[in-house]
Amino acid sequence: MTDGITYAGSGVDTEAGDKAVELMKAAVAKTHGPEVLGGVGAFAGLFDASALKSYERPLLASSTDGVGTKIVIARSMDIHDTIGQDLVAMVVDDIVVCGAKPLVMTDYIACGKVVPERIADIVRGIAVGCEMAGVALVGGETAEHPGVMEPDDYDVAGAAIGVVEASALLGPEKVRSGDVVVAMASSGLHSNGYSLVRSVVKHAGWSLSTSVPELGRTVGEELLEPTRIYSQLCVSLAASTPGLRAFSHVTGGGLAANLARVLPQGLAASVDRGAWDLPAVFSVVQAAGKVPWHDLESTLNMGVGMVAVVAPEDADALIAASAAAGVPAWVLGAVSEDAGLPVGPDVVRGAKGVDGGSVVLSGAYKV
Repeated sequence: MTDGITYAGSGVDTEAGDKAVELMKAAVAKTHGPEVLGGVGAFAGLFDASALKSYERPLLASSTDGVGTKIVIARSMDIHDTIGQDLVAMVVDDIVVCGAKPLVMTDYIACGKVVPERIADIVRGIAVGCEMAGVALVGGETAEHPGVMEPDDYDVAGAAIGVVEASALLGPEKVRSGDVVVAMASSGLHSNGYSLVRSVVKHAGWSLSTSVPELGRTVGEELLEPTRIYSQLCVSLAASTPGLRAFSHVTGGGLAANLARVLPQGLAASVDRGAWDLPAVFSVVQAAGKVPWHDLESTLNMGVGMVAVVAPEDADALIAASAAAGVPAWVLGAVSEDAGLPVGPDVVRGAKGVDGGSVVLSGAYKV
């Protein structure tokens, strides 16, 4: 008589999952303030929303995202904590665009095999990102998928909820002709466009350990640079800048397409490509793959991770506040009436289902 089929024999190790939870508990707990009730391991995370009673009309903002194929770099380098900061940034920095303060976040990890230390590294990175963002990590799930994913494969996703007073909501409705467009620097590639970047790396014959003089480090170190988290800075700017109209998180689609999403119909924002020095990684990718510049800028952030649209009288103060927080900022251009230019490589109108305003790109990048 043969032994029966067991869950462990089918490839799912629940004990390994329990060990991973034990290894990550302390890091997760560090993100909890007095508003978080209970501890790690409950069926649902609890957050005391009593503070929302002070809002006249609280609006809940939600977002969910992942980190795309950047995960391949983390797996290849066997470095798993920084990907957590990427995940937090991609989620919470979408929420702050409307002026909302992120409150709570949850994560989901799917893997071929639970390696407790690796899962704990990922979650510790998420917890560090949550601390940086001022958000509580109140729950998560790790799912083992043997036979569907290879043992060393994994992917991550996250979701968050924030709150904003209805009267303080930022967005296209507040943007006016004459407003100033301010760029806030990215930390590098962030977490978009990695399918293009990985194709360039392969085409160039580089490995992740290849040192590139222009970068001052290896390809892998550059590609794994964590995404900048803007949330606490943006929340502070929203509270202290009367003339702040909108933020735009520069993710998939590039600078112009994402800026167009927060402009109303009838208005256009100018972007001067010569307004900043292009970080080396973008010119390296372009040169190594002979990537057309228009394709590059419609895929990557080109050194701008967040954009603020602000009244002209408040632009200097916003730039100074951003710089004081360690995020270089500068004027990109201004908002004006849409001249009705035809859509083309230098004119982007609306994006991602939003029938909004236009962005006009001019000049050349300083490389």
